[in-house]
Amino acid sequence: MVESRLQSRGEGSDIEIRNLYKIFGPNAAAHVDAVRNGLGKDELNAAHGHVLGLNDINLTIPSGRITVVMGLSGSGKSTLIRHINRLIDPTAGEILYEGQDIARMSQAQLLEFRRSKTAMVFQKFALMPHRTVMQNVGYGLGIRGVAEARRNEIARHWISRVGLDGFEDRYPNQLSGGMQQRVGLARALANDAEILLMDEAFSALDPLIRMEMQGILLDLQQELHKTIVFITHDLDEALRLGDKVAILRDGQLIQQGTGESIVLRPRDGYIADFVREVSRGKVIHVGTIMRRGAPVDTPVALPRTATLDEAARALTNADINRANVVDDTGRHLGVVTLAKIVAEMIAPDDSEPLEDDAVAA
Repeated sequence: MVESRLQSRGEGSDIEIRNLYKIFGPNAAAHVDAVRNGLGKDELNAAHGHVLGLNDINLTIPSGRITVVMGLSGSGKSTLIRHINRLIDPTAGEILYEGQDIARMSQAQLLEFRRSKTAMVFQKFALMPHRTVMQNVGYGLGIRGVAEARRNEIARHWISRVGLDGFEDRYPNQLSGGMQQRVGLARALANDAEILLMDEAFSALDPLIRMEMQGILLDLQQELHKTIVFITHDLDEALRLGDKVAILRDGQLIQQGTGESIVLRPRDGYIADFVREVSRGKVIHVGTIMRRGAPVDTPVALPRTATLDEAARALTNADINRANVVDDTGRHLGVVTLAKIVAEMIAPDDSEPLEDDAVAA
């Protein structure tokens, strides 16, 4: 039986991003009101020589889940993630976590927040070439004053968890790209931070290694329930990883929600073009398309979180044309047929966009 990859949420706090603006330029604050009143990115640059990075971003990043922020180059996704640990200061707006506005923390508070609450995994690995795998993974713990014996114990645990047993004494230049990124992930996890920020973390990897790293992250997340913000320009990666997906364009948040909701109900033509080539069978769940009603006589019961691909495979292997759909406790919810599954796997020619007030939060 296929099971949901995330059974429960973590115990931490959501991150609330409210009315966030970022304008790059020497007199940024003076132009916020103009942007609020409709001055666009091109007009701001042409008239004032300032660059609009983020335009009124409102986004809840749920605790214990993976939120993927995606968009094309220049969309503002990397700018956004760097506001969460304030590597970039906002021009206006709030980033709230545990009742505090990160944007207004003192330098001492910010330093403590970065050390104890967040960890970051970079696209280019950012490993220290003169330090071994063990030393790289334990580096953050050393900064926090953890004793060497305990530091090495924790580092060895996470090195093992990402599949690098036996490589503790190697240097980064002795590792493949995929192995180096595993070290980066182990270093972030060793700090036991509640928030994991991953900026295009797998983009530099070959496709097969990239998929392997995605699998490692999902396996670890099923156990750890970290609050993960993952940046990517790849829609397939976003849909595979994201419990929630937020799509940016030119510094604006165009649509947010589950991958399934975005594929089924794109808000506008831009999003519709984005998702047109998506394999619907990998994204849509049987719980969404089932017909409610009494159980039918069939040997197959599918969890509501099974994808259409998984459901079609199960029915085909059993040589039957219908299945009952159940919730996480096994309670009956409805019925789905193979014909319905196949029909929904084919994208409609003219799917209707969401209305503005129906955009998934």
